[in-house]
Amino acid sequence: MKDHQHISVDKRMKAPDFEILGMNGMISRSFINLAISNFAEACKWVEKLDYRRNNNKNNELVVFDELCGTCSTKHALLKRLSDENRESSLRLVLGIFTMNSKNTPAIKGLLSTYDLKYIPEAHNYLRNHNQILDFTGIGVNVNEFELDLLEEIEINPDQITDFKVQYHKDYLSRWIEINKIPYTLDELWEIREQCIEAIAQK
Repeated sequence: MKDHQHISVDKRMKAPDFEILGMNGMISRSFINLAISNFAEACKWVEKLDYRRNNNKNNELVVFDELCGTCSTKHALLKRLSDENRESSLRLVLGIFTMNSKNTPAIKGLLSTYDLKYIPEAHNYLRNHNQILDFTGIGVNVNEFELDLLEEIEINPDQITDFKVQYHKDYLSRWIEINKIPYTLDELWEIREQCIEAIAQK
């Protein structure tokens, strides 16, 4: 687990770029079939896809099949692509941040309704030499986002499903207890689901 305040970030760093070789694996072949031949183009393609939950996040090709994705499936796909092409600088990260009305305007009304200043939300993104790279496509300002980070850990693409949910719920349980939040975990999770729906509608 890393404390984001101790991470040195070089704002000049950008996403690494490399040629995608179709012989390297099924993710690489899928991009080549779309006439996408380098990582920079792949990132742009992923970022432009609709923000929408996928039916089966365990399917490594689900983003291609459904032409949509979330922070989890989009960044897991790009991480798998970089791994196939032996690009070792990219890390897939699970961060918990304060989702509030400033960084997520779409949930302002819901937070007001439930009298919450913020909800700790789990978000997946990439780090390249410690710089955050976000291709979710919902207008995340990475500089402001990093200021709202509470904690983060590095994960592998297979951990975007059950592991992510459990990690998030464990954090929320502690947060509810420590801050005397007047909701149960199930109630707070339902509020969080409403927030995600509001974001998707935007």
